[in-house]
Amino acid sequence: MASVPSSASVSPRLADPARGDGRRINGWRLLAFSLITLPIAGAGLPLAVYLPAFYAQQAGLGLTVVGLVFMFGRFWDAAADPLIGVLSDQTDTRFGRRRPWIAAGGVLFGLASLALFAPPAHPGWPYLAATLFVFYLGWTMIQIPLSAWSGDLSSDYHERSRVVTYVQTTAAAGLLLVLVIPALIDQLGSGEPRAKVIAMGGFILVTLVPGLLGGLFAVKERAAPPRTHRTPLRVLIKTVFTDPLLLRVLGSDFAVTLGQTIRGSLFVFFVVQYMGLPRWGSLLFLLQFVFGVFAGPIWLRVGYRFGKSRTVVVAELIQAAVNLGLLFVGPGGFGLLLGLTIAQGLSQGSGNLMLRSIVADLADKQALERGRAYPGLLFSAFSVSGKTATAAAVGIALPLVAFLGFKPGVHNSADALLGLKLVFALGPALSHIVSALLIAGFPLDERRHAEIRRSLDARDGLASLPAE
Repeated sequence: MASVPSSASVSPRLADPARGDGRRINGWRLLAFSLITLPIAGAGLPLAVYLPAFYAQQAGLGLTVVGLVFMFGRFWDAAADPLIGVLSDQTDTRFGRRRPWIAAGGVLFGLASLALFAPPAHPGWPYLAATLFVFYLGWTMIQIPLSAWSGDLSSDYHERSRVVTYVQTTAAAGLLLVLVIPALIDQLGSGEPRAKVIAMGGFILVTLVPGLLGGLFAVKERAAPPRTHRTPLRVLIKTVFTDPLLLRVLGSDFAVTLGQTIRGSLFVFFVVQYMGLPRWGSLLFLLQFVFGVFAGPIWLRVGYRFGKSRTVVVAELIQAAVNLGLLFVGPGGFGLLLGLTIAQGLSQGSGNLMLRSIVADLADKQALERGRAYPGLLFSAFSVSGKTATAAAVGIALPLVAFLGFKPGVHNSADALLGLKLVFALGPALSHIVSALLIAGFPLDERRHAEIRRSLDARDGLASLPAE
């Protein structure tokens, strides 16, 4: 990873890298801290793609029942985010604020993964519903406190981006590894769905133990700021979410995720049925993620040079241009499609990375203006915006291409295929343009953040030092 450039506005003091109170945290410790994202990210793909089909067909529950159970599971998942965010912000134990939640969440997540990915021969819908309830709760108890903790590891403007880069790149690697598992099983001659599901569950369990050890012990937490009283949840949410800058970040992230999910939900349809390349659909999708793993360090360098908000704007406009380039791709035009897929992979996730780092800066701003920061709540809002955008994208893209006459798996008319192409290209392009517009001219830059940190350090004194 690249080193963080020096800045006259930030103290050059270096300290124990395990504590996260210096300007630069040891890279190996950051990697160990990030390992917990391997099982978390690895669970996302099978949860969306493989498990619903497995429970509907092989487990015999039917599409309607499985669809309803997974839909209400997602509702619970979204509702749990702000609850866990607030509770983890208000936790104060000798083990820290975030550690108890991550440790307990890891136990629930592991047990639920075992039950979810290796169910009995004939599970009923109550079994699936109860397992998903515990699974999502454990997932949230890890994800939200971990996000808040990653924002607290450093108070330096660029070092926060570096922390997020480690976390997001490791998560991308987890997603990539899970994508490879079904392909390997197919190549070995066993395409049996239960084998794929059990193998992906095994990946989650195998990576969970070292991930928890790294996440819990690689770095230390900063001490919780003093609290004079407990703010009611209703008042807290209203106070935090009236921040116009936070609303801009959430809107930008919603647009980013919306565009990426529209592209993802239609990618294989476009390659297989519009392009006429049935053997390349899954492989190109995998290739995009391979290059996505390398995107984080590249965009971290860009962020060092131009700042976070400008980097978001540049990255989103590049992704808009890549998707608009799809308008010039015709059936059989493999070369241009390959180039655009690689370009998308190298730019994918760049906006999400910088926006996550900006959320941590907003927590500092709110701490100065309102006396106390609630990063867990802020990152829970960030999580909910992404989940909402994911649901909205599927709810928009698939019905829209169906309305335009496209039907998967059958011969389609030229007009129906054109409709598929337009939605696949213009939907993400417009979303990324909206994301760039929302974050353009964002006032919380490196200079303003340095002023906020100086004011916080002067006000809080020792309260900003890490926990022993």
